[in-house]
Amino acid sequence: MGMDFKLIRDENDYTEKKIRSLLDSNQSEPIFLVQEDKTYHVKMDTSTKQLQYIRCGELSRIADIRECVDLLNIFESVVIKKDNGKIIGYLDHQKFCEKLITANNELKAYLSTIVATVDESCTVIDSDKRVVVWSKGAEKLFSVKSEEIIGKPITDFFSPDRLEILNTLKEETSVYHSQHIARENQVVLINSNPVHYNDQVIGAVVSEQDITSQVKLNKELYTTSERLFNLEKEVNKLMAKEDPFAPIRGNSSVLDKTKNKIIKASSTDANILIHGESGVGKELFAKATHHIREGKQAPFVALNCGAIPAALFESEIFGYEKGAFSGADQKGKKGKVELAKGGTLFLDEIGEMPLDMQVKILRLLQEKRFYPVGGTKEIEVDFHVVAATNRDLKELIKEGKFREDLYYRLNVVSIEIPPLRERPEDIIELTHYFLHEISIKYNRPIHGVSQAVMQTLLQHNWPGNIRELKNVIERLVVFSDNGEIKLEDLPFDTDIIENGNPNPSIYMDNDNRSLNDRLQELEKEIILKELQKVDGNKQNCAKNLQITRATLYNRLNKLGIKV
Repeated sequence: MGMDFKLIRDENDYTEKKIRSLLDSNQSEPIFLVQEDKTYHVKMDTSTKQLQYIRCGELSRIADIRECVDLLNIFESVVIKKDNGKIIGYLDHQKFCEKLITANNELKAYLSTIVATVDESCTVIDSDKRVVVWSKGAEKLFSVKSEEIIGKPITDFFSPDRLEILNTLKEETSVYHSQHIARENQVVLINSNPVHYNDQVIGAVVSEQDITSQVKLNKELYTTSERLFNLEKEVNKLMAKEDPFAPIRGNSSVLDKTKNKIIKASSTDANILIHGESGVGKELFAKATHHIREGKQAPFVALNCGAIPAALFESEIFGYEKGAFSGADQKGKKGKVELAKGGTLFLDEIGEMPLDMQVKILRLLQEKRFYPVGGTKEIEVDFHVVAATNRDLKELIKEGKFREDLYYRLNVVSIEIPPLRERPEDIIELTHYFLHEISIKYNRPIHGVSQAVMQTLLQHNWPGNIRELKNVIERLVVFSDNGEIKLEDLPFDTDIIENGNPNPSIYMDNDNRSLNDRLQELEKEIILKELQKVDGNKQNCAKNLQITRATLYNRLNKLGIKV
């Protein structure tokens, strides 16, 4: 757009003599005359020396290229106006061509920078199958330099039957997250789209991401999981049905309430949704539900929805038929759903499930039927569903990341697993259990836990819950010396022993009392401190300690506390 020009508006300034003077003195700047809301480009005929008043077209500052072309086909010049009618520039054929060339060069600069920046392979071909764009990612993936391939038919470098981009060009269809064999022993995840212009396909674009290692790892993981699954089934055949809650340590009242809810829910066929923070042991409660509901031969199949790549999710859940897609195992593969037939399918971290898979899972839960990937025969299955999450699914629904209908299908019975900080009385039992287990693992006998360490463990908030507690105990065992674990080896603040303990004498190194005697004294101190807070109100004290009044009275009598 031209910015340097002379504008004449006032009629008093409009004199032929003045205009001729301006034209003589300012040959480089065009002169425009505004008269009666019309704009004219004023020129001088070089042969006759007569003034010419050539009518101009008018455009708003937000006009598009098409409007510019249409007006320049009618007028020699076009003036650009703001909304208030002020002329701010002009265009003629020369200026317009210069502007187009600049815009085209800038666009090329942007595109070349994008192509050089993205990690993924990106290929663009025209309608003659010639390569227009070949990114750095494509060079790395296929070991072909851009200068070798651009401008040449892509079929000169790759076998046509392995070029998905040719199918896109020919059939005008798009592909999204499709597995594809690009070359022998190389699997890629491919997206492709045809390029449309004026209702015609003028080319095709494809992006490819190398997932060969992911596919191999997934096959290895599946093979290992299958072996473990079969081994677990054999072990279950040899073992009598035990207490379903045996792996869950603790006897707090809040934990007992949760177990009772699991027992009641497991007496029905209702879908169960387990809520709980990370590390509380949601899978242990899911297995307890399974053991209560099912027979010894019934499978328990767990699927972590947050650990599977979105591209592999469908084949992992539903399995696939022989030859279902490029790179598929020639024997086919059973999915988790089919493996769970007659048992329990545990959908862990359900809030991480891809949105497009949620529709298919909803249909599966409604109809108990599914098609394997690449399969034409519908398979009927019957299984119980237990789902678990540490996310707020209602919030995810508001954000559009979780389907409301799937939420209500799963959330028939909702059970909240209490975090460790809400059942501190279980910390002592869990600590001794983990100490025994880990000391055997590392062959490092531990004599016991000092009162200082135990008090610190009881006071900690445990954001990582039982998983964090186990890790802390493992750390203490690793750093232990001569069977003793040290307070300074705890990975969190330990100054509560100095500042918060009502009776530091119970932590003295020369205390030769038994562990039980020391724990009873510690328990007595905790109860007395809580009674002092509530002015001796036993009901409030029991509530704050999260125990029943009957339990509190029993502990008061046993510890000799008179209130």
